[in-house]
Amino acid sequence: MDAALPGVFRTDLTVRAAYSSDASIYRRVPVAVAEPRSTDDLARILELAGAEGLPVTMRGGGTSIAGNSIGAGIVIDTSRHLRRVRCIDPEARTAVVEPGVVLDDLRAEAALYGLTFGPDPSSHSRCTLGGMIGNNACGSHSVAWGITSANVESMRLLLPGDRELDAAKGSSGDAAIDAVLTRLRDAHLAPLRTELGRFSRQVSGYGLHHLLPENGFDVAKALVGAEGTCGLVTEATVSLVPVPKARALAVLGFPDVYVAAEVAPFAAQAGALTVEGMAADLLTALRQQPGRADAGADLPPGGGWLYCELGGDTAADARDAAHALAEIVRERVPGTTSVVVDDPARMRALWWIREAGSGIVTRLPDGGEAWPGWEDSAVPPARLAGYLRDLYGLMGEHGLRGVPYGHFGEGCLHLRLDFGLDDPLGVAGYRSFIEDAARLVLSHGGSVSGEHGDGRARSELLAEMYSPELLDAFAAFKAVFDPERRLNPGVIVDPAPLDADLRPGPGRDALLHRGVFPQRDAHLGSRGDALRPGTGRDALRSEAGRDALRPGAGDALAVTPVHALSRDNGSFAAAVHRCVGVGACRNLESGAMCPSFKVTRDEVHSTRGRARVLAEMLRGESLTDGWRSREVRDALDLCLSCKACASDCPVNVDMATYKAEFLYRHYAGRRRPMAHYSMGWLPLWSRLATAVPGTSRMVNAAMSREPIAAAVKRAAGVEPRREMIRFAARTLRQWFRASHGGGPRPVGRAGTVVLWPDTFTEHHAPEVGRAAVEVLEALGYRVLIPPGRVCCGLTWHSTGQLGVARRVLRHTLGILAPALDAGLPIVGLEPSCTVMLRDEAPELLPDDPRARTLADVTVTLAELVARHDGDWPFRRLDSAAIAQVHCHQEAKGSYAPDLAVLERLGVEPDVIGAGCCGLAGNFGFEPGHWDVSQGCAERELYPKVRGADGGLVLADGFSCRTQVAQGTGRHALHLAQVLQLALRRS
Repeated sequence: MDAALPGVFRTDLTVRAAYSSDASIYRRVPVAVAEPRSTDDLARILELAGAEGLPVTMRGGGTSIAGNSIGAGIVIDTSRHLRRVRCIDPEARTAVVEPGVVLDDLRAEAALYGLTFGPDPSSHSRCTLGGMIGNNACGSHSVAWGITSANVESMRLLLPGDRELDAAKGSSGDAAIDAVLTRLRDAHLAPLRTELGRFSRQVSGYGLHHLLPENGFDVAKALVGAEGTCGLVTEATVSLVPVPKARALAVLGFPDVYVAAEVAPFAAQAGALTVEGMAADLLTALRQQPGRADAGADLPPGGGWLYCELGGDTAADARDAAHALAEIVRERVPGTTSVVVDDPARMRALWWIREAGSGIVTRLPDGGEAWPGWEDSAVPPARLAGYLRDLYGLMGEHGLRGVPYGHFGEGCLHLRLDFGLDDPLGVAGYRSFIEDAARLVLSHGGSVSGEHGDGRARSELLAEMYSPELLDAFAAFKAVFDPERRLNPGVIVDPAPLDADLRPGPGRDALLHRGVFPQRDAHLGSRGDALRPGTGRDALRSEAGRDALRPGAGDALAVTPVHALSRDNGSFAAAVHRCVGVGACRNLESGAMCPSFKVTRDEVHSTRGRARVLAEMLRGESLTDGWRSREVRDALDLCLSCKACASDCPVNVDMATYKAEFLYRHYAGRRRPMAHYSMGWLPLWSRLATAVPGTSRMVNAAMSREPIAAAVKRAAGVEPRREMIRFAARTLRQWFRASHGGGPRPVGRAGTVVLWPDTFTEHHAPEVGRAAVEVLEALGYRVLIPPGRVCCGLTWHSTGQLGVARRVLRHTLGILAPALDAGLPIVGLEPSCTVMLRDEAPELLPDDPRARTLADVTVTLAELVARHDGDWPFRRLDSAAIAQVHCHQEAKGSYAPDLAVLERLGVEPDVIGAGCCGLAGNFGFEPGHWDVSQGCAERELYPKVRGADGGLVLADGFSCRTQVAQGTGRHALHLAQVLQLALRRS
């Protein structure tokens, strides 16, 4: 196949594993993945699939929760290349799009004309129009602007057998097919009129009611929601709607979710553009996540809420409409609480809670896993409250827990439940509940699917929902377009069992549970500390031998992670399976996650893709080499370990930690890449290069000569296009001893702090440390530096040399013991090292209480300065600035203290919003990473720095400053240096 279409088909196991699942609980490893670049490619793919007898499944953003976009044959991903908005007609209010167009991209282009595409599912930042057409997607605004089928004017499809259709209202574009469809319709008029189209969110099965004479024989709308079972959409013409000039959000609070459900239809009839509901359980689950204890502070009091958006010609009109809605609801339900918000940032923050629901509720407040399955039921809106009460009763009967939320104004409910899918009894319980729930929703006049389609989750239930006559009509409809049933088999017609091919089902992590993976000693710290003062080559030999060259212990034991993985009860498998596939990591425009995907647009390079490959490794079926898997190594290779996913992902997948764990075992007993010895052991090399006065000058002089630098880079496994970093002529510690003497220091009026001498500040940028000392002393602090050699272990951690990282940290805790006992603040200057001290140390040394103490007392310079309430020895700089926030600080901390300090200094920062600078420590120095490293920087950082007319460039991270210097020639400053510039001097 690849020879026939070079560059289109991908058949390696890494890719196939990444596409083994979507956002559902189902799993099928495809034979191949195809990424077509044109309609001709699509036609050729269909032809080749037919010749090989392979089924074909279409995939957009892969956010299907029903299992619509996975298959055992060829999976076609249109999102990488077929993503053009071909044209927008503002007069006709239409757009012509390719199937891989991301919804937010269409909305951005339509916004130039004051228009938008009405349906907007919560995955709007990564779902594609082709996928929305396949699932008949809806979203929060469909209560006002209609679901996808109501907004599709026409579509062009490819059918097996080299056929092409232009389907629209009145015709399929083929007279013979029109005749067959007319006969099919006329033979089933009664069920089409009585069983279909009963309310807006009934999307189960095919939309054959659109073929009725009174509906204009609209073949295009009948094909919306076909889930890729009838043809391959190559182009669609969709209708656009005008956007209100101003919007306001009224969040209404009620005693419980049932009252919210009762009020929802009334709010919809009152003219709200959205009527979204959620229960207090969702907020509770969100607040269990790291750093989100105060989430939802803007919500009004209540146990259930409705999000009601109102529009107007002016901001005042929108606010008045929102307040009016809140008032009429309050008249109907006394005691209703409300908050009206029209500030875009506050609205976005509130909407995030609701839109992240599909990810948030995969983890219950107590940490238990919850799964889709009964994810997408819908009833006529007036019956939602009764259905919800009965559904809670059914959950109680089955001993299940879940968190409901959804499109209450249209009667659509999303719910994830704690099914025990990892054993046969749990799977049997899953089937039992789903069958009972189907009968329940049908008793309320509802539908088993309300917007995500039937897929593998609910196609089997169509026999419960519809008459045999209508099921026969569905089969006949598919046969018109796909007589050999090669398109997405097992969906809608001839359904696959709803409990087959479960990703979290029995057999998941089979190799892990059987204990066939080699187990390394997880307590290597007992063998002694790594970096005692005075150690050198002998330490390198002994530590490298222990962590990389010593044969693995080979114990046939279940794997115990080196990290505590405290949020996942110490289970690496549970941590990996945090990823449920919602695809937030595929957001190309905003957010820091996932930088490599933003550059390559390759699913393998998304957080989700990597998690899927890791999951396949743990399963041991498609990837059978366990921790030695080259496929997993390749999938993780372009992970920058930026930790953006640890915060941006709705379920806090921490791929940087998983990568470190994998590398630790992958290279156990084997030689590592040379970059792991050069960049991973940078603290040792830096100390050796700066230990003797004059040595660093000789090293720097030698490295300035191109032949020598090239030879060293080759030997060290460093990217040849990278400039080597320089070593300081005098380290921070050497300067501190010389400038502050060896005698006792007076107690500072503001207290005593310990300045953390990280490797980068100590050996490569001591000017930052000197600035910090001067600033802290000007604020009245007595500054101490640890008496012995300390290190956080960052470079060993990022290269997966976790045994060394633990020993280094344990040694460091011994040096810091007096400061920790005294409760002195540890001031970190390098954000990545600060995160190691705050977050990684307790995870790597969970049994050492000193690690928790270290995490608690570590502060950033900005945090210390921002909360300082004494004399302010700084003048205003009144300068503009470009600010690159270190990715670890953004993921595991906050830039708010920095912004507060900069505001007080009169510095107005333009904060880079694209996330990681692209260098990311050792990542940008390793061969094969150059293009991604530069691509990350070119997204926003480089253009803004190059285009800045004067002003400052700010970057606290050594990697960030290095990337800026090597990519633009500009010199970026640490906050300590900015404060130093602002010091009032006599």
